[in-house]
Amino acid sequence: MKNEVKEKVILVGCQLEEDDLRFQYGLDELEELTETAQGQVMAILTQKRDRVHPGTYIGKGKVEELVLLEEQFEPDIIIFNDELSPSQIRNLSKDLNARVIDRTQLILDIFAGRARSREGKLQVELAQLQYLLPRLIGQGASLSRLGGGIGTRGPGETKLESDRRHIHRRIDDIKKQLQIIVEHRERYRERRKRNKAFQIALVGYTNAGKSTLFNRISLADSYEENQLFATLDPMTRKMPLPSGYLTLLTDTVGFIQELPTTLVAAFRSTLEEVREADLLLHVVDSSNPDYSQHEKTVQSLLQDLDMFGLPQLTVYNKKDVMHHDFVPSSECDRIMISALNEHDRGQLLLKIEEIVKKHMTSYHVFIPASEGKVLSQLKNETILKKLEFIEESQVYELTGYHLEDHPIAGSIKKFQR
Repeated sequence: MKNEVKEKVILVGCQLEEDDLRFQYGLDELEELTETAQGQVMAILTQKRDRVHPGTYIGKGKVEELVLLEEQFEPDIIIFNDELSPSQIRNLSKDLNARVIDRTQLILDIFAGRARSREGKLQVELAQLQYLLPRLIGQGASLSRLGGGIGTRGPGETKLESDRRHIHRRIDDIKKQLQIIVEHRERYRERRKRNKAFQIALVGYTNAGKSTLFNRISLADSYEENQLFATLDPMTRKMPLPSGYLTLLTDTVGFIQELPTTLVAAFRSTLEEVREADLLLHVVDSSNPDYSQHEKTVQSLLQDLDMFGLPQLTVYNKKDVMHHDFVPSSECDRIMISALNEHDRGQLLLKIEEIVKKHMTSYHVFIPASEGKVLSQLKNETILKKLEFIEESQVYELTGYHLEDHPIAGSIKKFQR
């Protein structure tokens, strides 16, 4: 992350809807995002309007109020709760000394600090450049309209043109590199498919506790922190179920409402991992007062990514600090846990195992004691219910469940009586 010196920040929000509570949650989230980016919120300025001011986002009187707040707190940055247009950023910057950024830039900044893998870094850079491009073009247009004068002579416009060309070239270059990574991952996925592992993906709103759960139920070490967007790159690890059956578990980037469009596009391929899943574990933070909206946000993003039809288990997390108004959704298959509690995690794994069995076929076989390899495969690659050695005939009797199109199905047929 950045150095430890926190930058001083003023937040600005414009309320367009009647729902005071929704607006407040949005501002609280902006404050959390700011803290995640190592900023310290000094003051918050809000205004109720029918629509945002096209030139300055907030009205003229509020801009004057903001100028006075700036004199009082001397912030480094002023962050607006919605995406600002190029002209709004320009107009506000004329009156304000601090840097003016919007919610999208803030999220991009956090993503830039969080990206671990080459792909994650490229995805963020692509999103940042796509965000920057119209803002450069907007600047260029305003310069050319002035038709000369101080600040527009000489190489000014030419410099912008070369910047634009450079950005376009870099965007093309990143897209090519990402395409190679996507193809590489496709090959990995094909191999996983051939080996027919049961694939589970963790999805959920950012900071719902996915990485905490991931680290405790899989053989893994993912970054976990009480911050928004602690995980950026998808990570897949083996996860043994109580019977010993090995599944694959993928941790994904946290979802967020009003995710910048540049990011939805850039992280689409990151979430492609999820489309291959046999089961989604939708982790919901039951301690968050806005949990219901978070659930809706995740479901609508899943719909956008054509993943709405995948089997889901809703995992209501943080039950030890549950919000007093919390009511679990009645429509979903669900379980309530605290990811930090070992017994709860055990219950979750049992529940997952029950769901996995529903996707499998039951079997009953007798395997000769000499067939050690087949026995070991059945232990690892199926869910065993019973394993018994029959002394007089020197065979093992096994009952359990297997995936129908798994390579092991051939061996099972061979030994069935």
